[in-house]
Amino acid sequence: MTDASLESKVALVTGAARRVGAAVARRLHAAGASVVLHYRGAEADAVKLEKELNAARAGSALKVKGDLLAPVAPKALVDAALQRFARLDFLVNNASAFFPTALGEIEPSHWEELIGSNLRAPLFLAQAAAPHLALAAGAIVNITDIHAERPMKGYVVYSVAKAGLAALTRSLALELAPGVRVNAVAPGAIAWPEDGQFEPAERNRVVATTPLRRIGTPEDIAQAVHFLCTAPFVTGQVLAVDGGRSIFL
Repeated sequence: MTDASLESKVALVTGAARRVGAAVARRLHAAGASVVLHYRGAEADAVKLEKELNAARAGSALKVKGDLLAPVAPKALVDAALQRFARLDFLVNNASAFFPTALGEIEPSHWEELIGSNLRAPLFLAQAAAPHLALAAGAIVNITDIHAERPMKGYVVYSVAKAGLAALTRSLALELAPGVRVNAVAPGAIAWPEDGQFEPAERNRVVATTPLRRIGTPEDIAQAVHFLCTAPFVTGQVLAVDGGRSIFL
């Protein structure tokens, strides 16, 4: 059994202003944690979430803007958490770029953005956070994807990036043991992309090939992240939260 309370703990969540990241931040905050809300461009959403959480518990949330592709960003984010809360217990690497890259049309900029946000940033954030997480016997939770194991056609670079993040999860679990646990959540279809990448017919196909016959919600992922933050004998694992869809892939 795990203790689900995160009272007095501090969590840094990347990409926390909207969608899955916001759900994770709300879930950990509701369990008692103070939260550092990283965001890049969603200023209005970050401001709104910070106010919401601080209204619920004064001084418990801090928004921090940053481009994770900038070399200085990982240390700056960790430093911001320490300066405000004087400790760091959890790092949730949620921020992610997601777009198709058809073979024959892949540009170096595609590689830089997709690998940078999905793999490089989590590595350097983990490296910057590790000494402080170790002091707290803390944990890292990475958000991978079920397509890290079974690549999605037309998304070559994204699939490679998430596969790398799954491997990084297992590698860091070895490197940072026994002081820091490192796990990942691999979502299936959760919230559809807002830019219309998937046509209605494709969305229907995805639901039809999901045993639970629905897409998931950001809260489904947040619940799994919360579990992995509080599971004291779990490390090096990638937990699929996909309604069973990976059975068919």
